[in-house]
This record gives sequence, C-alpha cells and structure tokens, in this order.
Amino acid sequence: MPTAKTADRILAAAHALFDAHGAEAVTMRRVAGELGLSAMAIYRHFPNREALLERLSNDSFEEAARTWASHARQRDPRRRLLAMLASYLDYAVAHPHLFDHAFGLPRDDARRFPEDFRARRSPTLNLIADAIVEGMAQGTLRKLDEWDLAMDLWAHAHGLIALYRAGRFSYDEKRFRAFYLASVGRLIDAFAI
Repeated sequence: MPTAKTADRILAAAHALFDAHGAEAVTMRRVAGELGLSAMAIYRHFPNREALLERLSNDSFEEAARTWASHARQRDPRRRLLAMLASYLDYAVAHPHLFDHAFGLPRDDARRFPEDFRARRSPTLNLIADAIVEGMAQGTLRKLDEWDLAMDLWAHAHGLIALYRAGRFSYDEKRFRAFYLASVGRLIDAFAI
C-alpha cells in the first residue's frame, strides 16, 4: 500500500475519532486499531500524537479557508463577510471538537494577533481582511485598519459561538443561527458607509 494512501487513511480515522469524541480520543493506538494497523505503523507517518493533532488542525483551517474562498464570487464585500462568518458557524456546529481544539485551547503553534495575521499567515482571516479592503476600496466600508476590523468581526462571531456552545443561549440551533447572522450583520453594518 502506498505511503500517501496510508497517511490519508490515518488522517481520516483520526479525524473521525476527533469529530466523535474529541482530542483525547485520538491516540496512536486507537487510530491504529481503527485501521487494523500496529501502533508503530502510525509513527512511520506521524512522529507523535501532537504532530497528528497539529495536522488535523491545519487541515481543518485549510478546509475552512476553501469554503470561505468559495464566497469570493459574491461581489458585495458585506455579503461576502456575512457568508464567510456563516460558514464559521457551520464549521463549529459540524465539527465541535475540532472547533474547540483549534480555537478554545492554548496551543504553541497557534497564530498570534497582530503579527501573524498582518504577515498573512492565517488562511481564513486573510479572506476576511481582503473583503474588508475591497469594501473600503468600493466605498461601502469605512476606512479603518483592515486587520483590526477583521479581528473585531472574528472575535464577535467566535464569542457568540463560544457562548452558544457553552449553553448560554436557550435557543435551538435554528433560532441561534438567525440571531447569530443578524448580530454579525449588525456589526458589519456598523462599519458601513
């Protein structure tokens, strides 16, 4: 069996365990057991559990970035921003354990604001900042620092999702989604001209 295919199978099994049970369920032994491999076979592809978890996180960021980039066809930057932030909620609901691991826990490899973001090291927030720059160029958004505004939008969206995930809303998912989109829309409109 080719190495790349085995690595892909390992990632798929680890992803399924992560989605179902969280990071603590992703052990080399358990992933190997899911695939009928020895635990040592996993180490040929990933040097340790941390490397496997980091790869899962990075892959999830890339997946989110591809989804957000698909909204680039939306010519109105304000609508594009809302669509991207709606995708952020979709991701949090579909992959709650990955979401929590990526954004809710301290990680040594996490990007830091402002330097990593201003250096365009975020595959997702780059797209938010680009839409903001385009909105400012079109005259539909006030001229502000695009990275500060991008962080404002992300922090607002993330805060609402974190509160929802922590049970601080009595809304069901449909009602929360409506509230979330309206709230994020109000913030975007606050920066409109």
